[in-house]
Amino acid sequence: MYLMNIYSIDSGTEHRRTNSAVESQGSDIGLCGCLLVLVSILFTLLTLPISIWMCIKIVKEYERAIIFRLGRILRGGAKGPGLFFILPCTDSFINVDMRTITFDIPPQEVLTKDSVTVSVDGVVYYRVQNATLAVANITNADAATRLLAQTTLRNVLGTKNLAEILSDREEIAHSMQSTLDEATDDWGIKVERVEIKDVKLPLQLQRAMAAEAEAAREARAKVIAAEGEMNASRALKEASLVIAESPSALQLRYLQTLNTIAAEKNSTIIFPLPIDMMQSFLTR
Repeated sequence: MYLMNIYSIDSGTEHRRTNSAVESQGSDIGLCGCLLVLVSILFTLLTLPISIWMCIKIVKEYERAIIFRLGRILRGGAKGPGLFFILPCTDSFINVDMRTITFDIPPQEVLTKDSVTVSVDGVVYYRVQNATLAVANITNADAATRLLAQTTLRNVLGTKNLAEILSDREEIAHSMQSTLDEATDDWGIKVERVEIKDVKLPLQLQRAMAAEAEAAREARAKVIAAEGEMNASRALKEASLVIAESPSALQLRYLQTLNTIAAEKNSTIIFPLPIDMMQSFLTR
């Protein structure tokens, strides 16, 4: 009989499930299985205290033990942390590390949506959330997660253009994390985080982008210079209008300039004085 049980904790720190691949110990082991278990118990009792060292196992805080009895996972799933007992003849167990594991995604050659080939690598953080599923549903959860991360990276980046890859790394990483987490859920794996490490462009494309950036900077500099000249022209135009309306303004400006020059250096300055400049004062 195959059982499907779902155990959830409201705190959200752990979710345990068993699916159709997990079989409970009990009447399913059959009559022969029950006899073998009984013989194993008798053998353990007869060989005490030597057999006790074969029966006692310790699971560390960051580990969980999956116990198999006659090839079937015991009811209750993973055991630990702490002390547990096994029957030496009929039981076997597998320790599963529950700590967060990191691995690098090798550089992947990706053809973007706008037909640009880039090399992208990354890093993935994951942990085993359900030890029972990680043992019963897949042969090697770590290797499968690594391969899936590589294909997911290529698939996600293949739907983006180059500008999006360069500017939206956080969004791409979040999309990869959710995709990987959903795909590895049946394996008891929780993908906690994905990061895009480096995006390498072809050398010719790098040169083209550098030339484009330089041209953009030069264009902005020319625009700023043109705006400055335009503002200066407007100021000169306004000044000319003021001078045209009041000729004495030019004369005052001329005298102010001479006063400034005389104040800077203690020397004698000879300068021409136009007669027409004095006529406005003489006529008054």
